Amino acid sequence: MTRHLITSAIPYINGIKHLGNLVGSQLPADLYARYQRARGNEVLFLCATDEHGTPAELAAAKAGKPVAEFCAEMHEVQARIADGFRLSFDHFGRSSSQQNRRLTQHFAGRLAEAGLIEEVSEAQVYSNADGRFLPDRYIEGTCPNCGYEHARGDQCENCTKQLDPTDLINPRSAISGSTDLEVRETKHLYLRQSQMRDQLNAWIDSKSDWPVLTTSIAKKWLNDGDGLQDRGITRDLSWGVPVKRGSDDWPGMEGKVFYVWFDAPIEYIACAEEWQDAGKGSDWERWWRTDKGASDVRYTQFMGKDNVPFHTLSFPATILGSGEDWKLVDYIKSFNYLNYDGGQFSTSKGRGVFQDQALEILPADYWRWWLLSHAPESSDAEFTWEAFQKDVNKDLADVLGNFVSRITKFCRSKFGEEVPTGGAFGPEEETLVATLQARLAAYEAHMEAIEVRKAAGELRAMWVAGNEYLQSAAPWSTFKTDPEAAAAQVRLGLNLIRLYAILSAPFVPDAAETMMQAMGSDDWSWPTDVAAALQALPAGHGFTVPDVLFAKITDEAREDWQERFSGTRD
Repeated sequence: MTRHLITSAIPYINGIKHLGNLVGSQLPADLYARYQRARGNEVLFLCATDEHGTPAELAAAKAGKPVAEFCAEMHEVQARIADGFRLSFDHFGRSSSQQNRRLTQHFAGRLAEAGLIEEVSEAQVYSNADGRFLPDRYIEGTCPNCGYEHARGDQCENCTKQLDPTDLINPRSAISGSTDLEVRETKHLYLRQSQMRDQLNAWIDSKSDWPVLTTSIAKKWLNDGDGLQDRGITRDLSWGVPVKRGSDDWPGMEGKVFYVWFDAPIEYIACAEEWQDAGKGSDWERWWRTDKGASDVRYTQFMGKDNVPFHTLSFPATILGSGEDWKLVDYIKSFNYLNYDGGQFSTSKGRGVFQDQALEILPADYWRWWLLSHAPESSDAEFTWEAFQKDVNKDLADVLGNFVSRITKFCRSKFGEEVPTGGAFGPEEETLVATLQARLAAYEAHMEAIEVRKAAGELRAMWVAGNEYLQSAAPWSTFKTDPEAAAAQVRLGLNLIRLYAILSAPFVPDAAETMMQAMGSDDWSWPTDVAAALQALPAGHGFTVPDVLFAKITDEAREDWQERFSGTRD
């Protein structure tokens, strides 16, 4: 039995996320966690809300609430949505937890002792009207390169030129619009990543099995231009982890907090301690400390490509630099972007379908299946309502749902609500078993390799094989001349439903549960031997005809949703 530690990139607290966020990290991580549990492996699947930083403060101010109260409420909202999508986290933590505070301060102390923290004096823009230092992205002005009037202090999104706030013409606060800005001197701590460039390079080179998307982004940051740069890890804010050197005060750093991108990945570790402290498990360090039992753990991270630099460079630099026996990631599965109907999903602009809205109009399995079967692995993918309707209707309603409905209703009408007796499997059934056995091997290989779209393709092919068998065997015709042969065909079909429930559960868990309950079984053991699995429900075993598994999406509904989600969310 392998032990799998699985983490998903932690969603930011400042609002409800869109479907692109879901398919880029949490959903494929859940797929993998569910699959590994189904194979009998021990799994710890962790996620959390990322709660610190300026955007959280601004979102709280917009909501008219203290930031701590706002974050607590949004954590509950995101937890409910995660549950709605059946994300099977063992714990859904918070980066503002006391566990993360202690651990972040601990890592900072260890890095300082190792000579990997440097104090740097720098000039930063201060807004007198807002009473705060402004992060570069919260300073707006006219781009000196292209004249775009809403360029940010770090980059012009119109011409993509990298900028400093002092480059902007007519700079103003993006928070208040005030032009009463001045440059002040301030001190910050920097993580000396540049000192670890060779060590990080060698570590990434050792990961020959990583996706090209992951390694190419990491190598670009390591080697382009002047190479890996030192990174500021503190900010002049009030909301965050207070800067301390372990448990000691840090002279000159009073009133400052650690930068959100320093403390957020550390929450992966702290989340395991939260899991233990919540009474859900024990001995959290056996998952994270290689000197305390984690040497046999396989650690897999899931994230969108924009998060790759922090997970391949900054977070490993923190762990390696500490000089302690922490578990490093074994495999990073990164994803491209999911676009929306000819443009981009955007949380800040409210463009696209958001997770709460998705659950209001359709059950989770519809979304899980479409998103996972179109996961943006090798390139960006696009969500369109036409494709969503077409694929859901074909795969879920016409193939899987139709199979379950046809075989159960036919059996009820001719043999009653129990697995029929009589007859034996012949060449056609043996051919189906061989086909499914080969497909199962491919499905397992793709799931182990986290090739999400390919795994979905094999699962769909197994559904199709059952339908094709049913169409070819035609028990409704066989029954007229050879009821015993028809009984064997139906018995195989009913056992196929249980097989499909087990294999489909990582993708469509609610439908899988419905299928298994309808078959009157709670045996979720993995069907390594397909022939044996197709005899698991014996003659005389009772079943029920389930309600329609998947209702088709009508043209009227699709047009309504297309219109409803064509603009921006308030």
